[in-house]
Amino acid sequence: MSQSIRFTDPNFKLAVVQELMYNQELLPKFDLGQYAAEKGFTYDSGSVEAVPEALAYFEALEIPAEFAEKITEIEMDGGNEIYLQIAPNWDGEDSLFDVDEFADVDHFPHLKSMTLLYTGNDEALETLRARGIEADWV
Repeated sequence: MSQSIRFTDPNFKLAVVQELMYNQELLPKFDLGQYAAEKGFTYDSGSVEAVPEALAYFEALEIPAEFAEKITEIEMDGGNEIYLQIAPNWDGEDSLFDVDEFADVDHFPHLKSMTLLYTGNDEALETLRARGIEADWV
């Protein structure tokens, strides 16, 4: 059995899952409606809040370590599919999916570019750039 990547920041993990699941299609796609039907729960599709069951799914999702080399860029955008599967009507106007910790970059040796949701933390951008990663706000 393959080892899994251990993430420090759950929102960094979500950004990686977006790339692997919805962009590169290396992981089976998560569909909130289908998952809710299978697990027998309901949710408010008009809510900007995270659906707890969806968050729990992604928290428990294991990312095989061999996928780390597949990550060359991360683009965080309010319209990313993963965010809409977790909070179906999220408008990007709060900090729900902000990355606060960037230690997880160490897992991804081929990461060259990151576009981040705006937090105003220019120090984070400079830290990423110092590591050779092109970094900017969305």
